Order: sequence, then C-alpha cells, then structure tokens
Amino acid sequence: MRHRVHTFKIGRSSAHRRAMLANMINSLIEHGQISTTLVKAKEARRFAEKMITIGKKNDVHHRRLAVARLHSKAAVKKLFDEIAPQYQERQGGYTRILKLGKRQGDAAEMAILQLVEGKAAAAAPVQAEAAPVPEAVEAPAETPAPAAE
Repeated sequence: MRHRVHTFKIGRSSAHRRAMLANMINSLIEHGQISTTLVKAKEARRFAEKMITIGKKNDVHHRRLAVARLHSKAAVKKLFDEIAPQYQERQGGYTRILKLGKRQGDAAEMAILQLVEGKAAAAAPVQAEAAPVPEAVEAPAETPAPAAE
C-alpha cells in the first residue's frame, strides 16, 4: 500500500508558503485563534501541532528550531512558557478547525483555527466575579418638621 503524499501549493512559491505559515502560527500563538480559508487552516494545523510538540521539549536546541521556523522570538517565548506546558499530558490534537461557510467575494470555504483548552486552562476555570452585595443601609432618622405657628 502506497502512502499518499500531501501537497499544499495554492499558487505560491515555497518561500512564500513557509513565510505565510510562520505568520499564521505566530498569530495563532498570540491570539489563540485565526480565521482563514479551510485549505490554509488544514495546513497551518499540521505546522502548529509540530510547533507545540517542539515546545513541549523545552530545551535550547528545540527553542532554536522554533525560532528558525517561526522567525519571532516573542512567539517562541510564549509558545514555550505558556502554551506548550498546558499540553504536557496531551498526545497531540492541540488545535481544532471550525468551518464558517463561504466567503462573500470568491466563495472560498472559510474556517477558524483555534487552540483547544489545555490542562492548565481546564484546571483553573475562570469564575465570574459576583456583583458586590450592598450592605443593609438604615434609613436616616426622620427629623421632626418645625412646628408651624
């Protein structure tokens, strides 16, 4: 049985594709989700999963690999310090793709690529702050009105 090779070209040079994917993953790391076409989202998912797996290893060698691929030290810092530790116990499946429908201009299938909730985010749910309960306020004692003479 032959293994099917996945190709992702979409009319761009290889350098343009690499730069585009790096920029998409930088935005995904910064914002937690991105909106793009379905084809780009599927390819960016492959790249994002690999980068998070690299981030889980957290040593100098893997940081240098990440910087070489993402071209952003700030994104690599956030990946290694905040995002990857959340997925330490997870064996892949760090992202999800949600389909949005067709784009108005060219009818391209649109999708949202987002990071799934990690262990740290699930372990510490955000609680809504309750509105402060006002203290019981006593009505001011009524002062007698001056007697009319």
